[in-house]
Amino acid sequence: MRMLLKVQMDTQMSNEAIRQGTLEETLGRAMSAIRPEAAYFTTENGCRTAYVFFDLAESADMPKTAEPFFLELGAKVSYTPVMNREDLAKGLGAMETAG
Repeated sequence: MRMLLKVQMDTQMSNEAIRQGTLEETLGRAMSAIRPEAAYFTTENGCRTAYVFFDLAESADMPKTAEPFFLELGAKVSYTPVMNREDLAKGLGAMETAG
């Protein structure tokens, strides 16, 4: 299932990761494991924030996806199911045939 992973990094922990030169390494390892369709970085509510769109094969993959962000960056992490345009068209098409 296509998911949006929102990662809000703790400011103090991510500042320290930048000072230590490990932030890029942490993000690189996480992105390699997640293999996102797209990833965007910004700020939200005063926190460094990443929006990562990826395919979650099964719910048992959630811990390995989130733990690097929790452990290394003190992040708040949330998962939201999302659709692309093709998914939306397929879902709307299924509604029309069901109704």
